[in-house]
Amino acid sequence: MTLAVEGLRAGYGELEVVAGIDLAVQPGQLVVMVGPNGAGKSTALKGIAGLVRPHAGVVRVGGADITNVPAHGRVRHGMAVVPQTDNVFPRLTVAEHLDVAIGAAGRGTVQDALAFVPRLAGFMHQRAGTLSGGQRQLVALGRALVTRPQVLLLDEPTAGVQPNVAADLLDHVRHIAESGVAVLMVEQNARRALEHAHHGLVLDRGKIVFQGPGPEILANPDVGRLYLGGAGPAPGP
Repeated sequence: MTLAVEGLRAGYGELEVVAGIDLAVQPGQLVVMVGPNGAGKSTALKGIAGLVRPHAGVVRVGGADITNVPAHGRVRHGMAVVPQTDNVFPRLTVAEHLDVAIGAAGRGTVQDALAFVPRLAGFMHQRAGTLSGGQRQLVALGRALVTRPQVLLLDEPTAGVQPNVAADLLDHVRHIAESGVAVLMVEQNARRALEHAHHGLVLDRGKIVFQGPGPEILANPDVGRLYLGGAGPAPGP
């Protein structure tokens, strides 16, 4: 199913952080949203996920308007979300995380998670609170995947994990997208994320200021200078 967002405005109380954005994510596509701190990336994702009530705009999954569907109800529409923080229950085992998600969605099996994150099998009966940061992110990802989502939202999945683990996580995410899932990811590690992305969005002050294929954004010297901490690679001949 396609994720389509039209004219999204969102914020907190009277403070508007996201100032009207449009985007679409097709099945099989990984779209990455990057930008400076405070640009509104996480707020945009929360608005799409139903974790922040939009001030205006429409969110559709497969053509169905889910703008007013509560966050917990969106799993029934094929959406799954992996928050940046507080995304596991420390006292629950990995297996219990998956069981809870299966019960909430009314569908899925443990194998649905292990198909994409096979490393979970190695610590299935450990409590999440005993795991490393990277392992916890895998648990959160597996819990989302066990519901067989058609749209997956990820909020900075590599935050706080070691570089080699971050690379593995991004490989997992790209593989998930290419299985036919529409994936929208917010990521602070902009260069590495755009290398994996089919399409990139650069958000600044609540608005999309650049967009295009991931490699094209990486090659754009203006984007590199303003948002990626350097001039970026020079375009080819």
